[in-house]
Amino acid sequence: MSILNFVVDIEDVGQRLDSYISKKTDFSRNSVQILLDDNYISVNSKLVTKSYKMKLGDEVKIIIPPPKETQIIPQNIPLDIYYEDDDLLVVNKPKGMVVHPANGNEDGTLVNALMFHCKDSLSGINGEIRPGIVHRIDKDTSGLLVVAKNDFAHEHLAEQFRMHSINRIYNAIVYGNVKDDEGDINAPIGRHKTDRKKFCVTNQNSKSAFTHYKVLERLKGYTLIEAKLKTGRTHQIRVHMQSIGHPLAGDPIYGPKNIIKELDGQALHAGVIGFIHPVQNKYMEFSAPWCEQFEKFYKKVKIK
Repeated sequence: MSILNFVVDIEDVGQRLDSYISKKTDFSRNSVQILLDDNYISVNSKLVTKSYKMKLGDEVKIIIPPPKETQIIPQNIPLDIYYEDDDLLVVNKPKGMVVHPANGNEDGTLVNALMFHCKDSLSGINGEIRPGIVHRIDKDTSGLLVVAKNDFAHEHLAEQFRMHSINRIYNAIVYGNVKDDEGDINAPIGRHKTDRKKFCVTNQNSKSAFTHYKVLERLKGYTLIEAKLKTGRTHQIRVHMQSIGHPLAGDPIYGPKNIIKELDGQALHAGVIGFIHPVQNKYMEFSAPWCEQFEKFYKKVKIK
């Protein structure tokens, strides 16, 4: 159980409590209501309703209860494993597969497959819902993930992610002709004010985010790029490329309303991952080819 504390400043005066908390955290308004119903939220040490209007200097306290764990069922789902030993494995996640169970995706996830393949040999640091999961990629992003098989490996890999020393290179097909051959996007990312499913470049309640991109090939109406992450924010490449006027092809959230359905989501592939092995203490790097949808679309828009 953990506790969050906030003090209301001038810019948030007059906001409803549920809106204020949604803005300050990752909680949806529905989640805020559930926490209020269970008396986990107070303002100035008093219980209030979700419609309470924030006043200057109000002290908001949120008690976050332990997550309710659910029993994950191991499922015999094929895994495209690129490397495996007693400490970790590197797997190529297919497009359309969710990494771990969540509302609406209780099974058929990478975790369900890992539970079947690895049995009890997965780290437990992220709890029963996310055994072995050190990092994630979006459902409709394909590519490589490193999975920890014990807590020592998990902590070692997680520290490399925190220090931004993991080498992660993505390929993406974006709309338009990217003018510069390469560039840096150094722009903070935070949750969208009105659409909680989206993120955006903003200076409010945001985290630093840095992406380096390089043009690999200019296509018919599109550009094939390589993107290297120095930070790993949610939807980072998708948000950053949209912010410079080149959203990812097929992106249902950040792209044009006329979605390219044949891509089944954004044209984004985590093609390279490199890291220091936690036990062997040597650098290891792996690469994986594009998924079928990415390959087909590339050939369609390639300039012959």
